[in-house]
Amino acid sequence: MSNVRTINQIIRAHATSDGDGVKIQRVAGFNNAQFSPFLMVDELKSDQRADYVGGFPPHPHRGIETLTYMMKGHFQHKDHMGNVGELRSGGAQWMAAGRGVIHSEMPIMEEGELHGFQIWINQPARDKMKPAQYFDFQPEAITEHLSEQVGLLRVLAGSIIANDLVLHGPLDKTGVELSVTDWRANQGQTTSLELQEQFNVMVYAYKGELVIGEQRLKQGELALLSKGERVILEAQAQSGALIFSGQPIDEPVVHYGPFVMNSMQEIEQAIQDYNSGVFETY
Repeated sequence: MSNVRTINQIIRAHATSDGDGVKIQRVAGFNNAQFSPFLMVDELKSDQRADYVGGFPPHPHRGIETLTYMMKGHFQHKDHMGNVGELRSGGAQWMAAGRGVIHSEMPIMEEGELHGFQIWINQPARDKMKPAQYFDFQPEAITEHLSEQVGLLRVLAGSIIANDLVLHGPLDKTGVELSVTDWRANQGQTTSLELQEQFNVMVYAYKGELVIGEQRLKQGELALLSKGERVILEAQAQSGALIFSGQPIDEPVVHYGPFVMNSMQEIEQAIQDYNSGVFETY
């Protein structure tokens, strides 16, 4: 089969912490053109209360979108614009920081297992100083397709063609065209996705082991794929993976903490604006 994507590079997630000591596994690609438009993938997974109870107290952002996907757990979002949203098992939320937002994500759960992801998405220069936006969608709003041959596909954002079936996710507000899909499969199940040929595609295995082309992708690894019209994934065990596809943003990326802009001068302005309380007036 022609134009089937293969693995260009595999990146292993590394342990770190963020917020008030929340333990995460992170893959960052701020300076990797094959990541674009995505910037970072954080996986939060623990059944130990101490690993997540501190949550993410109020903090600022500028110049990015965040997509938070809660597979197990219960958090609450609050921001300076007055938005309050609950992120529960199976649901997701999206935020475009634009010119500035101050938000928090704090656990409502007191015990039990937490498993979720926060995905950072770059905003093109034209959107980095637009007003912030927020949108959440509960589990029942996420598009699902289940079959004996494929397993379960959950499309969170954008559109995909999976095994010749067109699936549209609930999130279509992103600054550039992209898709994010969760695939859960048993051993031997296979899915074939048609994605736009010139888009960047990444696959993160959060459970089990997959085969893409002739290469294996293990739990905790992210694969950057070659260009092509189709990607074929085969589960070697009970597996789960997030599949990312997006239109690359061919612009400079300057990252400092919670801010992602196109120049150091813009970063310095973001810091000045935040310290002077300008974010609260947007």
